[in-house]
Amino acid sequence: MACFITLEGIDGAGKTSHLPAIAALLAEHGIDALLTREPGGTPLGERLRALLLDPATQATLDTETLLMFAARCEHVQTVIRPALASGRWVVSDRFTDATFAFQGGGRGVDSARIATLEDWVQQGLQPDLTLLFDAPTEVAHARMAGERQLDRFEQEAAAFHQRVRAAYLARAAADPTRIVLIRADQPLAQVRADALAAVAALLAAQGARA
Repeated sequence: MACFITLEGIDGAGKTSHLPAIAALLAEHGIDALLTREPGGTPLGERLRALLLDPATQATLDTETLLMFAARCEHVQTVIRPALASGRWVVSDRFTDATFAFQGGGRGVDSARIATLEDWVQQGLQPDLTLLFDAPTEVAHARMAGERQLDRFEQEAAAFHQRVRAAYLARAAADPTRIVLIRADQPLAQVRADALAAVAALLAAQGARA
C-alpha cells in the first residue's frame, strides 16, 4: 500500500535538507517516491506560494488561511490522491499540520475553522507518518541568518515562531502515533539517522501487513 509521509517544523529547523536521504532510503526498497511541497506542488500552488511568501503581500488572517487551503485543495486533488491511488508513495515538505501551527498557533486563527477546511479539502486524507523536526527558535534563527532574503513568515518576530513551535509540539503530543518528534538541534548526522529510522519503521510495518 502506498504511504503518505510529511515533514514539518518551524522555519530553520532543517527538515528540507533531509528529503534526499529519505527518498534514497525509499529507493533502496524499490519505492520511487513523489517528492512535493506545500504551499506549492502544482503550477497554481507554486504561484500561490510565491504570493504567500512575498514580504510585500498584505492579507487578512482569513485570506491567508484560505489561500493555503486553496493551494492544498489543488495539490490533494491533482497530485497527492492520484499518486497514492496509483500505488506511488508521496513525501511532502509540509502539509496541514503547518497550517495549524503557522496560521493557528502563530497567527491565532481558530483551530476549529482550520479543521473545517481540513475536512472539506482532504476528505479524510491524512499522512501515514509525519516527521516533526523540532529545534529551539534561537537555533533555527541562527541557521537562517544571512543565508538569503527571508520570506514573509521567516521575517516574523521571535514570539511568532515560538507560538508556531508550541503549536507543533502540542499536535505531536496529541497524535504521537503519527507524528514522530525529531530533535533537530542534534548533529546533522544524528538528525538524519533519527529521521531515517522513523521511515524504516514505517517500511517495516508495511512489510508486516503485506
